[in-house]
Amino acid sequence: MASAVWFADLRSGVRENLFDKLERLLNAAGLAEVVSQGDLTAVKIHFGEKGGHAYIRPVFIRKIVEQVKLQGGKPFLTDSSTLYPGQRKEAVSALTCGIENGFAYAVVGAPLIMADGLRGSSSRRVPVEGELLKSADIALEILESDVLLAVSHFKCHELTGFGGAIKNLAMGCSSRAGKLEQHSTVAPKVAEKRCTLCGDCLQACVHDAIQLSAAYAVIDAAKCTGCSRCITICGETAIQIQWNEQSGKVMRKMAEYAVAATSNKTGKQLYLNFITQVSPSCDCYGHSDAAIVPDLGILAGSDPVALDQACADLVNQATGLPDTALSSGHEAGGDKFRGVHPKIDWEITLEHAEKVGLGSREYVLNRLEPQGKDW
Repeated sequence: MASAVWFADLRSGVRENLFDKLERLLNAAGLAEVVSQGDLTAVKIHFGEKGGHAYIRPVFIRKIVEQVKLQGGKPFLTDSSTLYPGQRKEAVSALTCGIENGFAYAVVGAPLIMADGLRGSSSRRVPVEGELLKSADIALEILESDVLLAVSHFKCHELTGFGGAIKNLAMGCSSRAGKLEQHSTVAPKVAEKRCTLCGDCLQACVHDAIQLSAAYAVIDAAKCTGCSRCITICGETAIQIQWNEQSGKVMRKMAEYAVAATSNKTGKQLYLNFITQVSPSCDCYGHSDAAIVPDLGILAGSDPVALDQACADLVNQATGLPDTALSSGHEAGGDKFRGVHPKIDWEITLEHAEKVGLGSREYVLNRLEPQGKDW
């Protein structure tokens, strides 16, 4: 069955600016049916890395927050810790990064709360009937919220071809252990030459899985639970992720994780994708390369699969921009995602997400008609 997806292009004028148009989009997509009086509403965003600029502008998030409040909801902005060392590896650094990137309360009108706690381990295992997984480690504040409103920047991605609503649910709503589970099936490894025997990882490991040899730290794979706390605690970056999963398997795990993240949100979830500054790589880098297509608009709906499929179709229907990372598929209808990452079968995410019941790839695109005659 086809799902409804609502689309607002970026045209605006004196009768309706883009923020008014975003309000109309939220109303059309059914925000009033999703948010009720007193609902603790998780607005799941990406805080962006320092140095990047392609993430969604905070002023748009403020408008979304205002609309949630008008429905009686209590919104909070949330993101989760990263698996890798960086600006968002734990709550203090991540929240600081978010504030410095413009997501302060004074700008967005809502508090910032980390979804997975201080060190990325505040989570709960959620059963999932997947082909690869029987449970998933989901951030606790996502599960505890009454409403999940996932707001995603739609762009290319070096591992999955594209990143949108499904990836925001899967990686973005999981704990650090959940992220590691999606990326790898083995314990972290030690780069022996980098290890200084400082012992920080030994003290950080609560599973007694690390010992110090005469020359470097040693991880006992049998005791390791994959929480990945040792990765972020190591100041020498000597403890590293073993990226041993093929991209197709990561994408299928992501689809199953997305099912787990939404398992208790029936009728209480809504998704927005911004097809703006469609960068060739993830927003987790400390830079943002030139957009590969023009800015296209904002889409909303209650089905994340249909939403991502519609976004992918719109990007591919666009004409690619010259002098960008796009190496092929510049013509309207060309595959932009393979034009940037030619070895990635990006459709796998959508295919498996539909297969495991997250949503439908079939959609009806409802375009918002312009207000007045500004254009």
